[in-house]
Amino acid sequence: MQVTNDMSLLSLISHASVPVQLIMLMLLGISIMSWTYIFAKRLAIKRAHTQTRRFEDDFWSGGDLSMLQQAVASRRDEQGALARIFDAGMTEFLKARRGNSAGDATALLDGPRRAMRAAYQREMDALESHLNFLASAGSVSPYIGLLGTVWGIMHAFIGLSNMQQATLASVAPGIAEALIATAIGLFAAIPAVVAYNRFTNDIDRISIRFDSFVDEFLNILQRQVR
Repeated sequence: MQVTNDMSLLSLISHASVPVQLIMLMLLGISIMSWTYIFAKRLAIKRAHTQTRRFEDDFWSGGDLSMLQQAVASRRDEQGALARIFDAGMTEFLKARRGNSAGDATALLDGPRRAMRAAYQREMDALESHLNFLASAGSVSPYIGLLGTVWGIMHAFIGLSNMQQATLASVAPGIAEALIATAIGLFAAIPAVVAYNRFTNDIDRISIRFDSFVDEFLNILQRQVR
């Protein structure tokens, strides 16, 4: 065990054993990926809220639904998730109405319902992407850091066993090096857990809005086929 009087953070990391340094590097990579997903997901959810609110304003403005569907179809990527759900249902409804001369209301509504549910699931899968990584980072990172700490302390005590006289000055650097791994693990885990909980709540609220819209839109279509 190498004893150093320099107790700065960089010095402690550089003097840590190779396994502990590898664990720290792994945790740093997890932290960087977590923050990348956090910023990207925050922007995606904010954009989804804005696009959903804009489409709801257009939908409830009282305009012609066929014209709205054509406008959405021409710019599907710009309109947002809720607009694409509407487009899937309205497109299927128009196809079913052209092919169902008998005017069976159940048959006319069954296709749009399935189409919107499929589109809804695709949009929710896109919104929930990378949340599993944040959840895993939040739960696993402290244990990875603890592994580095245990290994570092074990390495420090093995080094102390070869010394004639163990003093606090000789023990402190090794323990401090080991504890840095736990600190880095917590630094990676805490933002990931907070972001996961926040994003899960935001996505649940968006999901409720999507569910409500699907039910209301089906009611509108049901009134049109009566």
